[in-house]
Formats: sequence, structure tokens, C-alpha cells
Amino acid sequence: MKIFKHITVMAVAAMALFTACDNIPEDERLIYIKPAAVSRAVLIEDFTGQRCLNCPEATATIHQLQEQYGDSVVIAVAIHSGPFAWNARHTSTMPLWTAEGDAYYEYWNIEHQPMGMVSRQAPSDYPTWAAQVYEQIQHTAPVSVRLNATVDANDRQLEVNTSMMAVDGAVAGKLQLWLVEDSIVSPQIMPDGSGVSDYVHNHVFRTSINGSWGEDVAMAEGETVAREATITVSDDYNLAHLRVVAFVYNSTGVLQATQQRLEISNYK
Repeated sequence: MKIFKHITVMAVAAMALFTACDNIPEDERLIYIKPAAVSRAVLIEDFTGQRCLNCPEATATIHQLQEQYGDSVVIAVAIHSGPFAWNARHTSTMPLWTAEGDAYYEYWNIEHQPMGMVSRQAPSDYPTWAAQVYEQIQHTAPVSVRLNATVDANDRQLEVNTSMMAVDGAVAGKLQLWLVEDSIVSPQIMPDGSGVSDYVHNHVFRTSINGSWGEDVAMAEGETVAREATITVSDDYNLAHLRVVAFVYNSTGVLQATQQRLEISNYK
């Protein structure tokens, strides 16, 4: 009889437990877990030109910062623009200057070159960039950004898929996608006034992928938002040297940035 009593007590306890669970409101059964913090990457927009004497010094500063922190933390884009850019009037080869670059140059009221912006803070001279980068990376990013960029070498159709998640509060701003090219051999005036015909230009802005100022994005904390964009890549650009730079920004500056080299199919 004792065994029977024990079984009965256990059954009643189990029924009481399940009944108690059923009485918990459904919206109170799940405990919200805040998304993990995300390290911040820094975007440097370097307004430069091939006829700018001190612009190679700014480029050297970027290289040093990328050596120190890694090029996934310090992401650079060289925007050839302004009075020192070498456009179609100065060379018979493909110029590094772009009309979009000039539009950015004018919009941000760049006063001289070299000059740039660190995560879309106020335009500044390159000797201050190291301190600004250090300050920026002390903070986590409020949004994570993941990128997948693929291109077919036959038709040169580039497809970019971007996934974003707000990890620290709600996020509202714009997603900007840029096409950037490395390892471009083209002339450059050096600080001593000499000209180098085989200077190697890196992280050169080529074109925007989703409009000059990007597209609106908004998400609540923990929410994921995806975007797709497609363009045809110019025959003048080397597919093997291209990458996509993606960043989310708003009126406070760049919230997060990332980059990826193109995954090329049918490449010969």
C-alpha cells in the first residue's frame, strides 16, 4: 500500500505542476535575451586626387591603421574628387574621378585635400585620423551587417545580399552599398612634386550600387532586415580586384560597416 500511496502522490504533484504551467500567461513564458554586442568597424572616406601632393601621405596613414587594427576594422574608400582629381580631361585612360565622388565632395563641403571623414564625423585632416579611429572602436555597434556579393563573369551581373540586425536598441537610417577597386596602376603626384606613372591605387570608389545615398532601413532591437541589389559591372573594372563596402548610417554618423571581395562565377 505504501508504494501505491507514493505513486498517487507523485501523480498528483505532476498534475499540479502541469496545471500551474497552464495558468502562466503565454506572453510571460518567454524570457527576452538581448542580442550579443557587436564590435564596431570604422569607415574612412578619403577625399583624394592624383594631382594632390600630400594625398599619398593620407594613404600611408590609412595603411598604417589597417596594419594596426586590420582591414576588417578600418575600412577605407578613396573618393577621387575635387580640383586635384585626374578626370577625363587630364588622361586618355580610365580616370579615377567620378561624378558621384564630386557630389560627395561638394555635399560634405571638403575644403582641401587630403581630407576625410572617420565614420561620417566632421571632415578632418589625416593626422587626426588615428585618434578618431581609436575613439570609435571603443564603442560597440548598434547594428550588425552581413554581406554576400557574387558576380557572374559572363554577363558581369553583380548581386549583393545584405542582412542587418539591430543589437542595441531600435535602428533607423540608410544602408549604403559601394563598389570599390584595388590594385589600380595609374599616375600620382608625390609629396616632393615628382610624378609616379606606376603608382598603385587601392580602395578606389567606383560607383554606388543602391543609389548615391543608399536606401532607408529601420528595425527594432533583435529584428533582422534583408536587402538585395543588382548592377552590371563596367568592363573597365577588374572583377578580381573589386569588393563591396556596405555601411549603415544616420545623422549621427556611420553605425557599422563591413566589406567583402566579390565571389566570381565562370571566371577564366
